[in-house]
Amino acid sequence: MNPELNPHFRRLASVALLALILLCVVWETVLAPIRPGGSWLFLKALPLAFALRGVLRGNLYTYQWASMLVLLYLMEGVVRAMSDPAPLSAGLAGIEIVLSLVFFLAAILYVRPAKRAARARIRAQSDGARRAPRSSS
Repeated sequence: MNPELNPHFRRLASVALLALILLCVVWETVLAPIRPGGSWLFLKALPLAFALRGVLRGNLYTYQWASMLVLLYLMEGVVRAMSDPAPLSAGLAGIEIVLSLVFFLAAILYVRPAKRAARARIRAQSDGARRAPRSSS
């Protein structure tokens, strides 16, 4: 019994992840780098890039760990939105917050049917094991 996974959540998560990777690179190289001319901080997009292949393929395990990873980007966005004096950088942090939240929610909603099916399978197996007649030796 395979769960019915929603392709809309998969597409939404994929688009949000791609946009977040692009934002991280462009933000730190062109739009509002910490140092003039860009900085090595654009490498913060690398962990997200590792998740990209699995997310595009719909790999549930990748969705699970990537949804936890993206919370770091959400935290960075909140910190920079609240503390960065440059209005452009604070605005980009706001976009990072939104993209992180969109990915997180889409990933959770995409994986949820599979998690429910797995729990039901485990419950059915444990119920079957309890009901199985025991032989007396």
